[in-house]
Amino acid sequence: MLKAPLRLSGEYRRPDATTLVREVRVPYSETTTIRDGHAILARAGKPERRFALSRAPELAALQTSFGALLSGDAAALRAHYTVDAQGTDARWSLRLRPRDAKLAQRLQDIVLYGGGEELRCIETTPAKGPAQRTLMAEAAQAALRAGDGADVAALCRGEHAAG
Repeated sequence: MLKAPLRLSGEYRRPDATTLVREVRVPYSETTTIRDGHAILARAGKPERRFALSRAPELAALQTSFGALLSGDAAALRAHYTVDAQGTDARWSLRLRPRDAKLAQRLQDIVLYGGGEELRCIETTPAKGPAQRTLMAEAAQAALRAGDGADVAALCRGEHAAG
């Protein structure tokens, strides 16, 4: 068990309309590629692991939501999630709750936080357990500047707390 949340640094990429890549650079090197109904996990010095997204529906949901968001496809988002937008142009949130009952047993929601055109954070809340936050752009930079004292939840929500 971890005594504090594990902090990863890296990037997300979408090289084409059907692929999502998550590359972790710190504190270890790992690449997860989601494509064609499968996830491929590659870590330096270890054999590549491949598994069907049916075993990890939250990954399939992440790929679906990223794809719909990046392509501006509101209809696709609404087909898979109930969508609740809040806030102003300067500080907004978009809550996605899965419509699929099986996925909802594992995933409570995904909330995107941003300001203007910038996505600050993706907060994923499993049905059981604490939320997982992925800081992006300025929020990620603020967390790096604040170090271990960073209030990640506040940075995620754009509350400008850095510890």
